[in-house]
Amino acid sequence: MTRYTAPTKDMQFLLHDVLKITESGIPGYDELEADFTYAVLEEAGKISTDVLHPLNTVGDKEGCVLENGVVRTPTGFKEAFGKMKEGGWTGLDMPEQYGGQNMPAIIGTSVGEMFSSANQAFTMYQGLTHGAASAILAHGTEQQKDTFLPPMVACDWTGTMNLTEPQCGTDLGLMRTKADPQADGSYKITGQKIFISAGEHDMSDNIIHLVLAKIAGGPDGIKGVSLFIVPKFMVNEDGSLGARNGASCGMLEEKMGIHGNSTCVMNFDGATGYLLGDEHKGMRAMFTMMNEARLGVGLQGLALSEVAYQNAVDYAKDRLQGRAVTGAENPEGPADPLIVHPDIRRSLMDQKSFAEGARAFIAWGAMMIDQAHRNEDSDADGLVSLLTPVIKGFLTDQGYDMTIKSQQVYGGHGYIEESGMSQFTRDARIAMIYEGANGVQALDLVGRKLAADGGKHVMAFFDLVKSFIKDNSGADEAFDRDFLEPLKAASKDLQAAGMYFMQNGMKNPNNALAGSTDFMHMFGHACLGLMWARMGKAAVDALASGASDAVFYETKLATGRYYMARQLPATSLHLARIQTGADTVMALDAANF
Repeated sequence: MTRYTAPTKDMQFLLHDVLKITESGIPGYDELEADFTYAVLEEAGKISTDVLHPLNTVGDKEGCVLENGVVRTPTGFKEAFGKMKEGGWTGLDMPEQYGGQNMPAIIGTSVGEMFSSANQAFTMYQGLTHGAASAILAHGTEQQKDTFLPPMVACDWTGTMNLTEPQCGTDLGLMRTKADPQADGSYKITGQKIFISAGEHDMSDNIIHLVLAKIAGGPDGIKGVSLFIVPKFMVNEDGSLGARNGASCGMLEEKMGIHGNSTCVMNFDGATGYLLGDEHKGMRAMFTMMNEARLGVGLQGLALSEVAYQNAVDYAKDRLQGRAVTGAENPEGPADPLIVHPDIRRSLMDQKSFAEGARAFIAWGAMMIDQAHRNEDSDADGLVSLLTPVIKGFLTDQGYDMTIKSQQVYGGHGYIEESGMSQFTRDARIAMIYEGANGVQALDLVGRKLAADGGKHVMAFFDLVKSFIKDNSGADEAFDRDFLEPLKAASKDLQAAGMYFMQNGMKNPNNALAGSTDFMHMFGHACLGLMWARMGKAAVDALASGASDAVFYETKLATGRYYMARQLPATSLHLARIQTGADTVMALDAANF
C-alpha cells in the first residue's frame, strides 16, 4: 500500500515567502493570509490522505463496469464524491453567484494538486466538470448559466468535453458529428465521440456533455464547428430532470492507467443540444475548457511525480542493500539503506528538485491567471497563454520520467503490482497524450505562441528574467554563483534558439518545427530555473532574518543548487540539437523507415 502526505508546508512557502500573494495587489489576494491558506490546505490535505488516496489502488484494480447503459464506479468512489461535495471542494474557485466560494485560482490549483496526487482517476470527475462549467460561464447565455451552473458547481451534475472521433483527434476539422437545427431553437446531435473521460457514471444525477458538431451548410473544416450543451437527462423549466436524452455510452475503453475513471465511447443519436456561444465558433468556446484542461494536465504531471517520489524516499530509507563505498553507515545491520548510494541520491534529487520547481511554476501560472482575470491584465493573459504549452508538455514529459525514476528506486519490486509504483507510472502516461499530445504542444509553442502579438510575450519573459537577475545580484556571492549565473546562461540559450528560428524558420519552416520539442523542454527548464532562483532568494532572505525553521530553508537551497547545477545545463544540449536544423530529421524518404 502506498501513502501520500500533502506538501502543505512547501505550498505555504510558495504562497507567502516566494510569491508574497497578500502584497500582489490582485483582488481577493489580500484575504489570503497565512493562517487562512494554512487552514484550507490542511483540510484539503486531510481528505486527500484519509479519503482519496486509500481508494487509489481500489480504483486501479476494480476499474469501471458498464451495466445496462450505466457505468458503475469503483467501490467507495460514490461515497468519497459525496464527501467532496459536502466540503464545498468542487466549487472552491467558482463564483458565489452559482454556489461557489470565489477563491482565487491559485488556491484551487494548490488544492487540485493534492487531490490529483492522492487519486488522479477520481479527481478527473470533478476536474472535467469544472472545465465544462468554466466554458458555460464564459460563453453561455444567462439562462444557460442559471440552469446549468449551480448543479455543476455543486457537482450534483457533472460535465464532459466531447471532441475526438474515431477518424480525427487533433485535426478536428475532419469531424463528422452533425447538428440539425430544430424549430424550437435546439439542435439534434448525431455522431460518435471517443475517449470521453467521465462520459457516463453513477456519481451524479445528470451529466452535461459539451459536444463539438457541425451545423449543415456551415464552412468546411474547423471553421464550421460549433459547440453544444447536451444533457444526459433533459432539464425542465423548473430545473427538475425530465426524459433521458439520446446520449449514451456504447462501451468503456480498456486503458493502460486511470482505471478508476470511465473513459467512454459516446453515441449521440438525435440527442437534443443547445448552442453554446456562436454558430461556427465552437473552437473559441471549447478552448476555454481546453486551455484550463491543459494547465490541469500539467498539474497532473507534477502531482503524480510528487506521490511517486514520497514513496520512493520511504523505500530508499528502509530497504537495506549493499554498503556505502565510504564505509558502513548502518554497522549494526546486515547492509546499509539504499539512500546511502550516490546513484540513488541522484535519482531522488532529480525527483525532488523537479517536483518543487514544477510546483512553483504551476503556482506562478495560477497567479498570472488571477492577475489576468481579476485585474483584466492582457499582458498577464498573454504570458500565461505563451506558457500553457510549456506547462502542459514539459511538466507531463518530465513528470512521467520522474515516476519511472521512483519506480526504479524499488528495483524489481517496482515492477511488481503489489508495491503500487507501476500505477503512478501508468496513470502519468496519459498526461503526455490527452488534451493535445505533447508534440502538438511543442508545435503550438513554436508555430503560434512565440510570434503572438509580434513576440511581445516571449520578450516579456526574457525581460522578467533579466530584471530578476539585475535586482538580486551582488548581495550574496554564493547566490549569484549558484543561482543567477546558471539562470543567465539558460536564458541566453533560450534566446539563441529563438534567434535561430527567426533566421532559419522562414525559409524552411521544418528547421523550426524539427526543434520544437527541444525548445519546449528548453523553455521548461528555463522556467524552473527562474522558479528555483526565486525560491533560493526567498530562502536566503529567510535565513538572514533568523527564520526559526533553518533546516527547511537550508534544504530548499541545497535542492535548488542541485537543479541549477545538474538539470538546468540541459538547455545547452537542447540548443545544440535545435541548431542542427531539419536536414537530419527529414533525411529519409517515408519508404525507408
